[in-house]
Amino acid sequence: QVQLVESGGGLVQPGGSLRLSCVASGSIFSIRAMGWYRQSPGKQRELVAGTTSGGTTNYADSVKGRFTISRDNAKNTVYLQMNSLKPEDTAVYYCNADVIYSYPLARGFWGQGIQVTVSS
Repeated sequence: QVQLVESGGGLVQPGGSLRLSCVASGSIFSIRAMGWYRQSPGKQRELVAGTTSGGTTNYADSVKGRFTISRDNAKNTVYLQMNSLKPEDTAVYYCNADVIYSYPLARGFWGQGIQVTVSS
């Protein structure tokens, strides 16, 4: 049906930056909200940042001022620019998209996750 593929993760030193990308493909009529979640060992998956099709954004308090979410609707792509990274940002990051795949049917889809490690 719909596939979400993340890229851009890796190892970075504290204070560094990374940019995550997530491309949605497949049976897509339109995409409503898109967002990034993360999960670290022993913790629940949490919302990092989200954006609506109209461009409204929201962020977890822990990343406000450091992370920026953006999207390219023409490319069905969402980005997460992560600056001033901290060791506590280490987690597997997941892309999520609320997709209308066969109008008016819609559901959420997840990417496979990508590791981000912040360490010196």
